[in-house]
Amino acid sequence: MIEARHLKRSFGGVAAVKDVSFHAADGRITGLLGPNGAGKTTSLRMLYALLKPDAGTVAIDDIDTQTDPLAARRRLGVLPDSRGLYKRLTARENIEYFGRLQGLDEATLKRQVDELIGALDLRDIEHRQADGFSQGQRVKTAIARALVHAPQNIVLDEPTNGLDVMATRALRQFLRDLRAQGRCIVFSSHVMQEVAALCDHIVVVSAGRVVASGTADELRSLTGESNLEDAFVKVIGSGEGLMS
Repeated sequence: MIEARHLKRSFGGVAAVKDVSFHAADGRITGLLGPNGAGKTTSLRMLYALLKPDAGTVAIDDIDTQTDPLAARRRLGVLPDSRGLYKRLTARENIEYFGRLQGLDEATLKRQVDELIGALDLRDIEHRQADGFSQGQRVKTAIARALVHAPQNIVLDEPTNGLDVMATRALRQFLRDLRAQGRCIVFSSHVMQEVAALCDHIVVVSAGRVVASGTADELRSLTGESNLEDAFVKVIGSGEGLMS
């Protein structure tokens, strides 16, 4: 479970996040949907304690990220906007390195890495150095690295960015499988089709604020639109808060 309460964050005189609150439950995929520059990435960085909020709080499984950031991070798997692989390490070595940082014993580490390499279809590159990977290969390796310690809560910043159609479909199914295991998944996107295909709950962010929240059907009902894209445009254009 991830809970964000009235998050605010400014950089100099620019307010990137003005008021973001949402609840992401276990066994559910929660999407942060909004145009570029809406404050999605800054909000996610506060979720995984990379940035400290100017105001507001984040709780990961009821652990406050400001009072006990290490305990909160142990409950998280994070795919940041910068994938940041070690180029001289192979895909397997990148994943193993992060598993050891998480304190996994060697038997558990091998089992987890083998499962993730299979699930994310990384067999053909597992022994290749990351230098020269395609964008899709980098993303899949970074996702495996984020999940090697089997976290209950998963935060993904635009996970399908750079993936081709087949890789995107495979990743969607992988995320659905994680949801079926009862994991809590939060991801950001500005792609309407991605959110509609995956999310059980949608949080619309615009200009640093949550302006709508609910299921796809609820958002369509709240805006009086039959199409989710039209509902999104209406919410963004009005700037009015619409909550289910």
